Amino acid sequence: MQNFNFNSLKEFDNLRAESFQHPWDRQAVTALQSIPGFEFLVKKLMEIGFEQFFRMTNLASNIHLTGKMLPEVQYLLEKACNILSVPKPDLYLQTSPLPNAYTYGDTNPFVVVTSGLLDLMEPEELLCVFAHEVGHIKCGHVLYKTMARHFKFLLELASQATLGFSSLISGGLQVAMFDWERKSELSADRAALIAVQSQSVVNRMYMKLAGATSKYASKLDEKEFFAQIRNYEDATDESFLNKAFISLVTIQMSHPFVIVRAKHLDNWITSGEFTKLTDIPVEEVRAF
Repeated sequence: MQNFNFNSLKEFDNLRAESFQHPWDRQAVTALQSIPGFEFLVKKLMEIGFEQFFRMTNLASNIHLTGKMLPEVQYLLEKACNILSVPKPDLYLQTSPLPNAYTYGDTNPFVVVTSGLLDLMEPEELLCVFAHEVGHIKCGHVLYKTMARHFKFLLELASQATLGFSSLISGGLQVAMFDWERKSELSADRAALIAVQSQSVVNRMYMKLAGATSKYASKLDEKEFFAQIRNYEDATDESFLNKAFISLVTIQMSHPFVIVRAKHLDNWITSGEFTKLTDIPVEEVRAF
């Protein structure tokens, strides 16, 4: 593996979220906002102060990475923010063997990473993860993603306030919310690629998240990973049975299948849209 040159990464001072958002993301959020009762739930979420609650929880139970706390990790988040032109959010470290990162807050967002993630990722891959989270902030996803994570609790509060009326809209709204949440990840993946400017780095992140192992991570093969993408395409034809099966499996998933994410990102590169946005040639960013 070649040394990654952080200093050579291009920054985008005037980057707009609309310039890289996946069209599925835009379509799904429009559909979500059109559902009766959705804006009422947004209002209830803001009223009960979820953002402040989770900020206080992090201050109480996780490590706030600031000052001399892991400056090399703080640098990577700051780098992602500089590239994507987003103010740097607060950063917290949570003890968990599960490699994960997530973002909370709408008016004042903050990022949480787990110890398992720091143990698993190389610095450039961690930059990729941070850029993915910063992409959610850039695209204005965080409020709705907070709603999706705590949908049942939020619905119970709304139901108490409306004498059960909100239960009438719960089913369709929850399906639409999970559908948007999965599609929003495709936009955040594009933000990650804009930041690291290397498809190979994003692919290594995908592989590690799909099959997390620090011991054998160096033996994961990117070409075989691409072959898996082609195998998945061959296995998922347009039959009703396959469509129904995939819909059933994914209906409550917060993220798309990792192979689907990798394929969508590859399509964005090969279409020339990434190069049109960044002025970085395809051959410099694409893995093969």
